[in-house]
Amino acid sequence: MEEVNIQEVIEKNHAEPRFLIAMMQDIQERCNYLPRDVLENLCEKLDIPISRAYSLATFYKAFSLEPKGKYPIKVCMGTACHVRGAPRIVEKLERELGIKSGETTDDLQFSLEDVRCLGCCGLAPVITIGEDLYGKVKQTSIPKILKKYKRAA
Repeated sequence: MEEVNIQEVIEKNHAEPRFLIAMMQDIQERCNYLPRDVLENLCEKLDIPISRAYSLATFYKAFSLEPKGKYPIKVCMGTACHVRGAPRIVEKLERELGIKSGETTDDLQFSLEDVRCLGCCGLAPVITIGEDLYGKVKQTSIPKILKKYKRAA
């Protein structure tokens, strides 16, 4: 996890409390989640209540108050993907990573979540790892796909 220089984040956003979401996005990008102590420090320096940051963090799905993996894995569970085997893809990923959907590996390398639709129905079943998209995924291809990211870690 990258160390967050709160003053740098604040100055980048013109020290304006109205840019709180942008500041929280900067923090999330650096830490892969919103650490409590960092949010408290940010709100203190901006002279705003911590409840404002928490209300935004819990409202927007893009924010997380729990540590997330360096490589977030999303498995599409939309109708086309579900029919073409996405539940089995999730099961294989859970076995390979040793976590359940919604969890993060102990080493903070991978997070796994199922999502409703990634908009790639013609490529079903689909997963994303970070910004990388994989279509027509089979259970047998999961170890090879993960190997690329395990090596990079």
